[in-house]
Amino acid sequence: MTILYRIASRPAYLVTAFIVLIASIFLTIWLLLPGPPKTLTIATGFPDGLYHQFAKQLQVELAKEKIVLRIQNTGGSVDNLALMADSKSGVDLAIIQSGVGNPNQYPKLTALAGLFYEPLWVWYRPDAFNKDGGSLRQLSQLKGKKVSIGNEGSGTNMLSQAILKLNDIESTQLNLVSLSPDEAINQLRQGGIDVAMIVLAGEAPLLKDFYQLPGIRLMDFDQAETYTRVLPYLNRVDIPRGLVSIAHDLPKQDIHVIAPTATLVAHSDINPATVSLLLGTTYDILRNYSRLQKPGEFPSSKGLDFPIDLDAEIFLKDGPSFFYRHLPFWGAVWLERVIKILIPLLIILLPIFTYLPVILNLSLKIRLGRLYKTLKTIEKRFAASKNTDELLSGLNDLENRIERLNVSAIQSKELYDLRMHIALVRDQLKQAK
Repeated sequence: MTILYRIASRPAYLVTAFIVLIASIFLTIWLLLPGPPKTLTIATGFPDGLYHQFAKQLQVELAKEKIVLRIQNTGGSVDNLALMADSKSGVDLAIIQSGVGNPNQYPKLTALAGLFYEPLWVWYRPDAFNKDGGSLRQLSQLKGKKVSIGNEGSGTNMLSQAILKLNDIESTQLNLVSLSPDEAINQLRQGGIDVAMIVLAGEAPLLKDFYQLPGIRLMDFDQAETYTRVLPYLNRVDIPRGLVSIAHDLPKQDIHVIAPTATLVAHSDINPATVSLLLGTTYDILRNYSRLQKPGEFPSSKGLDFPIDLDAEIFLKDGPSFFYRHLPFWGAVWLERVIKILIPLLIILLPIFTYLPVILNLSLKIRLGRLYKTLKTIEKRFAASKNTDELLSGLNDLENRIERLNVSAIQSKELYDLRMHIALVRDQLKQAK
């Protein structure tokens, strides 16, 4: 009560205490709602792959918003997944081929969007299939052949083994080698292997190197649609004639292939503002990726292995929020943080504003109670000593104390009542003289 009286009797203290309280709450919530990081690391693949190329474009766009994107080259999707699962790797984002990771084993990872199709291209030397008329139409024909299934740590390697298993082909029934894309090209050129399996997007620069190999053909998957039914993370993609080069008519016929989807994956605690920026930038980059997908088909929330981030799902469905649509990125970030702080602040302050009149009224009653106690003491002393001059002086001091009280118009009635009671006591004192 004494502390309340001291604070309430000095309005400046009350205002100062209130401002300090609000500032403390604001600062606490601000620290609990950190802004997006200004440095990110993304795991990609080989330097000549489309994962790396996409990350380079993303790096340029993020730099415009003063965000540094570090690119970490790896052996492919399997390596990327391992880095994302390792809390000490420092990797924040990764591009991972669909079908590579089991989401139940990685509960702290979330998908932001599918980026583009990346078909499984099966290149072969026709002379290795002379008994089949020089044509490879089904993977069951691979028995006894020397086949590259992609380097260890790559999505190619995992997908190749999955589809070989579907065809009941054991590793003992063919000569398997694990080669990187560059190594596979050289081995095909030199005749060191019969078949090379490799997962590449239609825009990947390395794709032209395969098409330009003399005497090499691309397998047309007769059972493409069936693969997509058995392995839901695959899509049937039709490669139109002349896609790689219209001038050189490459390929020379329409071809059916099966394709997983390159997926942008992040940790589940990714900042919502970062999600908005990444997806907004991704839209701009993917406008030029039109060889195998329809305009606007990517980024997509369909066919993802990992559960999609809630903010990413909203963005892909409705686009950027009002702030990010009309304000610069960092302006939207700061304004959104302020709003997120104001809401809990209002929740805290509304009850305070509701009970503030009660608190102030209680404070006034406490102060008036002290004054009434003094008045009662004067009455008791008058009955005992009849020393009116001293007691009248005490009443004057009491009135001076009342004059120093600052109260609202509503509360002034309490003061008038006290003054009336003082006047009654004064009259008694004067009559006794």
